[in-house]
Amino acid sequence: MSKSQTIKVFLMNTLVLTSIFGQDISYPPPTTLVTMPTAGTLVRGSFALEMRVQKGGGMSTALQVGITDRFQFGSSFGASNLIGDDSLRWYPRPEVNLKYRLIDETTSMPGVSLGINTQGFGGYNDADSLKRYDTKAYGVYAASSKNWQTPIGNTGLHMGMSYNFLEVADGDKDPNLFFGMDFEFNPELSVLLEWNAALNENNMQSKNLAINKGGYLNAALRWTFVDHLHIELDFNNLLFDNDKVDYFTRELKITYIEYF
Repeated sequence: MSKSQTIKVFLMNTLVLTSIFGQDISYPPPTTLVTMPTAGTLVRGSFALEMRVQKGGGMSTALQVGITDRFQFGSSFGASNLIGDDSLRWYPRPEVNLKYRLIDETTSMPGVSLGINTQGFGGYNDADSLKRYDTKAYGVYAASSKNWQTPIGNTGLHMGMSYNFLEVADGDKDPNLFFGMDFEFNPELSVLLEWNAALNENNMQSKNLAINKGGYLNAALRWTFVDHLHIELDFNNLLFDNDKVDYFTRELKITYIEYF
């Protein structure tokens, strides 16, 4: 083989490896999993409109906008019993969602983002002294993500720490931890898995920090129906307490991403 042919073969192999394992991928890593934030952010000039259909006829909507490639902001609002014949219960206020990517992800180092998300999940309990959502919001958080491009799609590992400074009427002000992963079978279909340690829930402390002893284990199947439109079936609280309930929660989330 001549020298020029050797160089051509080398360049072709390098191109193939880059397309498989490179960081510049056609389908960007997710900005959220089922509920938890990742280090990913919306790109500049894009917005994401999210609708989450929850248990008991509840629904929440959120709008997030990418101001720069590092910074996004948004707001959300919703209600319990929006669908059904029970009394409509609006959330007490619009909630905010801010995120700034502090450190970019590289081939050897994860990306890191700082953010605030005050939107909890489920209904809001305002008729008692709790003054909180069924599942507390993440509050102030730091999230770290590392993604790999495999021959069939993106795979990501995510983790973070958070502190909820609003929902503290229950007397639990502990910081919280969360972990997750996403796996693409192809550009249309993804599986998501996350664990919210719920250390800021009463009776949850670091000494019993184990996946089979508490926290929220959530999973989801995300389908990119068409470009920019994600339809997601969520299975929440898979580690439910048999003494309290005998089921896990099924929810539907629809996300539309567009550019302006």
